[in-house]
Amino acid sequence: MSSHVRAFALALSLCILAACGRPAAQLQPTPTPAAPSTPTPFGSPSPEASPTPTAAHVFVIVMENHSFAQAMSGPYTAKLAAKYPVATEYHAVTHPSLPNYLALTSGSTWGIADDGYHRLPAGGLGSQLTAAGVEWRAYMEGMSAGCFNSPYPYALKHNPFAYYGSGCPRQVVPFTHFAADMNGEVPRLVWITPGLCHDGHDCATGVADRWLSQIVPKILATSAWQDNGLLLITWDEGVDRNNHVLTLVVHPHPMTRTSSAAYDHYSLLATIEDRLGLPRLGHAVYARAMTDLLQSTQTQSLG
Repeated sequence: MSSHVRAFALALSLCILAACGRPAAQLQPTPTPAAPSTPTPFGSPSPEASPTPTAAHVFVIVMENHSFAQAMSGPYTAKLAAKYPVATEYHAVTHPSLPNYLALTSGSTWGIADDGYHRLPAGGLGSQLTAAGVEWRAYMEGMSAGCFNSPYPYALKHNPFAYYGSGCPRQVVPFTHFAADMNGEVPRLVWITPGLCHDGHDCATGVADRWLSQIVPKILATSAWQDNGLLLITWDEGVDRNNHVLTLVVHPHPMTRTSSAAYDHYSLLATIEDRLGLPRLGHAVYARAMTDLLQSTQTQSLG
């Protein structure tokens, strides 16, 4: 073998070894991510958004730290569950709060396992909506001095939009804007994060339930909800390893009352993105949207 051939063979061997030793890329919440190492069990990839009503509005309320049974013990919550569809086998994806909020808004926990502040790349649901020209607002109860300096009852860990790109989007506003907006031009996506008492984190179930009884009717009174609108109410995490939480899928004229399908926060993100005509982010690509709970007696399917 000539010296040139031997040199070429050696270089090729080194190149192959280097490629084999390269660590696998971490899953990033992009519209077309690589398949996760442990795919969620919800079905085949669905990167394209499903058909949806042209001017659909989506409202999201995220409550805190209650099991399915605890949340259902609130009389107003139970009343909603008796009238509107319920995902009975819905589970949060992890503990503690922050990675669940990131899963809900980007399709990934980013490997985060705490509630500290982490500088993440720009992206997530808010950036996706802005890039698509879809109006949205996230209403943060207790936010009085911006995303990063507001005191209790506001909690930065419950404001996922402040983590992407390490900034505070203009669409993230104090909850004091909510009432006026519901009486005016309602954004296509309305995200609501209650303060640490009203979300049930620091206060009793009854307190959180009464807060919902004051806020939800304001949403249901809007034409944005009444005209093919969708309100999703979920709890960020449960109280044990099972992480079984309540999720309500509130829309006009529901056909299906309950679903025992296995859903999680990636399913909820997939449902939001499909509803608004957006490509799915991260693990939402592999999740099953809650289309069974979106069936309507008027249109047969809104999902």
